Amino acid sequence: QVQLVESGGGLVQPGGSLRLSCAASGSFFSIYDMGWYRQAPGKQRELVAKITSGGSTNYADSVKGRFTISRDNAKNTVYLQMNTVKPEDTAVYYCNTEVRLKWRDHRTLGYWGQGTQVTVSS
Repeated sequence: QVQLVESGGGLVQPGGSLRLSCAASGSFFSIYDMGWYRQAPGKQRELVAKITSGGSTNYADSVKGRFTISRDNAKNTVYLQMNTVKPEDTAVYYCNTEVRLKWRDHRTLGYWGQGTQVTVSS
C-alpha cells in the first residue's frame, strides 16, 4: 500500500559526505513524520533523525551538527545529508514514515524502507 525506496548508500571515507534519499509512493492521504534509523551489527536499531510535516527536526546526539534531515513534500521524499562521517556511522540505514492513509480516517501507520548500507572506512 505504501512503499519506501531508499538510495544513496555506499562506501565513504572518514570525513567524507553522503546523502541518503527515501521516496514514498502508493496510496495515502498524507505523510506526517519521517525519520532515519540505523542498525549496526549486534546493536539495536536507533533513531538518527526525525522531521515532522512542518519541518521540525530532532537528532541523535551522536550525529548532531554533522547530519541534516530534510524533506520535499511535493516529492514525498526525505533526505539525510551525512557530513564528516565517522567509522561509528557504519550501519544499515532505514527510513520510516508515519502515513495517514485516508482523509476520513485519522489513524496513522508506520512504514519502513528496505534499508541501505553505509560503510565508513579508509
